[in-house]
Amino acid sequence: MSFKNVGVVGAGQMGNGIAQVVAMHGVSVVMMDVSEESLTKGLKTIESSCDRLIKKELMTTQEKAEVLSRIKTTVHMGDFRDCDLVIEAATENVELKLNIFRQLDEVCPPKAILASNTSSISITKMAAVTSRPEQVVGMHFMNPVPLMKLVEGIRGLQTSDQSFRKVAQFAENLGKTFIEVKDMPAFAVNRILMPMINEAIYVLHEGIASVEDIDSAMKLGTNQPMGPLTLADFVGLDTCLAIMNVLHEGLGESKYRPCPLLVKYVEAGWLGRKSGRGFYNYAG
Repeated sequence: MSFKNVGVVGAGQMGNGIAQVVAMHGVSVVMMDVSEESLTKGLKTIESSCDRLIKKELMTTQEKAEVLSRIKTTVHMGDFRDCDLVIEAATENVELKLNIFRQLDEVCPPKAILASNTSSISITKMAAVTSRPEQVVGMHFMNPVPLMKLVEGIRGLQTSDQSFRKVAQFAENLGKTFIEVKDMPAFAVNRILMPMINEAIYVLHEGIASVEDIDSAMKLGTNQPMGPLTLADFVGLDTCLAIMNVLHEGLGESKYRPCPLLVKYVEAGWLGRKSGRGFYNYAG
């Protein structure tokens, strides 16, 4: 492995997934979040994920114990002081991420590479707030991280070839397929996926078809494994809206305007699976 100690900022669904996969490949991980409650929840998610792998005979109980032993949790950014790679996986908010990168730049060793799991925000912009812009890279993992094979690698304007090669090799060592994508709004996957989800919400908004029929249409008519509204709930409607806003503001085209119904759902706190309600009701 090219990195010996990896930090992960955020213990949510993406952060804990990244921490799990890194630990499964024998690397020590420091997983940081703002509260002990979030960290406890993140660790429980990792345990449950490992249990599912055990049930499928893809992991042993001994291997699970080893994975958990490699993950240290903390609420202090300073605990990244020995990390040679830190992957930021916080909420998709520009100012939050810029602040995190400023702090990481202060506490991490000079040679450490700083990566972002952002699904849409400019790597170049995040790199510019650090004193090491050539060592800032985008590493966009897919959800759920332990199962999905793709990592989008995003090279900022300042990213060095050496830094990019290191994270590419690391992703491949984790068993992922690494693709190179330009630093443009929403990169490749979400540049294609989110407008499709947004259009599905417009179809619902305009009364063309019901939630269930929209999902059935795309599953049975285009052979997608999951309908777009189910997928939106899984991703999080707040994340979908944030990405659409980045596309709309970054590219300035009306075709990327977020559907008003998506905006209303987020305003109502109906964020999908994580809140118990989205286009489907998950309560109880």
